[in-house]
Amino acid sequence: MSSENSKTNWGQFIPLVIVFFFWGFVAASNDILIPVFKKAFDLTQGQSQFVSIAFYISYTVGSLIYMGVSVLMKQDLINKIGYKNGLALGLVISALGTLLFYPAANTGSYALMLAGLFIVGLGFSLQQTVANPLAIALGPIKTGSQRLTLAGGINNFGTTIGPLIVSFAIFGSTASGNTDMSIESVKIPYLILGLAFIIVAVLLKFSSLPEHPETIEETTEDSNSSKTSALHYSQLVLGMVAIFLYVGVEVSTASNLPAYMESKLGFAIGDIAPYISLYWASLMIGRWTGAVEAFTDNMSTQKILRFLAPYLAFGVFLLVNATAKHDLTPFYIYGLIILVLIAADMASKGNPARMLLIFSVLGIIALFIGMATSGMISVYAFTSVGLFCSTLWPCIFTLAVSGLGKHTSQGSSFLIMMIMGGGIVSWLQGAVSESIGIQNSYIIGVLCFAYLAFYAWKVSGILKKQGINFDQKLSGGH
Repeated sequence: MSSENSKTNWGQFIPLVIVFFFWGFVAASNDILIPVFKKAFDLTQGQSQFVSIAFYISYTVGSLIYMGVSVLMKQDLINKIGYKNGLALGLVISALGTLLFYPAANTGSYALMLAGLFIVGLGFSLQQTVANPLAIALGPIKTGSQRLTLAGGINNFGTTIGPLIVSFAIFGSTASGNTDMSIESVKIPYLILGLAFIIVAVLLKFSSLPEHPETIEETTEDSNSSKTSALHYSQLVLGMVAIFLYVGVEVSTASNLPAYMESKLGFAIGDIAPYISLYWASLMIGRWTGAVEAFTDNMSTQKILRFLAPYLAFGVFLLVNATAKHDLTPFYIYGLIILVLIAADMASKGNPARMLLIFSVLGIIALFIGMATSGMISVYAFTSVGLFCSTLWPCIFTLAVSGLGKHTSQGSSFLIMMIMGGGIVSWLQGAVSESIGIQNSYIIGVLCFAYLAFYAWKVSGILKKQGINFDQKLSGGH
């Protein structure tokens, strides 16, 4: 491995993570749009989840278009146009989607709103296919999953402030439930977002990001080069199901939370935003914790940072909500729940398979507590699912693309395709809730975590047979 890859390339990594921020901002803002659209367009809980479906299905459609174009070109699209150009193109597509919010808001069209979100998601699909393996490649392979975790932490800075900004833009100081005004006021934040997409596309085009990252190219002549498709690797195929269910439980837990808090706890729509923000901030808290190893090899520094990082992220959440003039009193107790996360992170010792297993089991426990209790205890339990989902994406992604060599970008595209789980599982939980109640519907999340625990156990054996052992790779002095 070349010497420049012995350390994380921060000059290239920092421009890349801006894109991760956008994904988070839009995805979490959808949770605010769901109750607003539900009221404005008089929808059922199942119908309101079409927001999630439109956004997340677009990832699958985007991946299919990517594969179709690659087949027609008889060459992988990203390998042909380059990683940097792929990112810029994805941002331009997303910007076109935000333009639809203007006529959609003016005409009060739910279908046009969904179409706008769908096109934004199409652009995100291409961006994700490029950016995830690129984040792993910009430095030493042994800290690849930590770099992806760090990028995820920036993503969750977007998810933390997204609901608050969009909620302020929609409700503003007039939280009087004037839904006509709510729909009208959706257009401005999304047009500003579209402008930001274009600016970042231009910046990335002129950045020093590589068109063809070396670490991905280096592994092209791997021992399994006789395999003609990424789908010939069982770690990827099982990983595709894992990504589907992981994004499913992460999104459905949050997108069904407003309905639970409204119907069971009597919250007003406008008061739910800080709790949605806390859920996504929980992912940021977990990811900042999990990213510690990307910064330093020094073990004692890592131990200190493992305690500092999560509380620093929690501090960002409190600061953002204080700025938005929300009452912080209900949130201080959450600082104790973060200790569970720190203990789990230490127990995983940087091994993505072990981390996936521990965090999945904790996710199951959190959901069962949420289903068995009432009041604020149940809200904190459901919210803490964000802590235990936090590092699962980089764990699954790293495990699934390990050993794929020249099939890495194709494998990445297959994984991005499975983000549709966010829409389908959200809709499924919304539909199930109509028969067994919103609180009991969280059993869907328990089933998702159960498969993730199985994948964590199974994939270790698969990779060891291919000569990949993360305990050795990620030893780092453990």
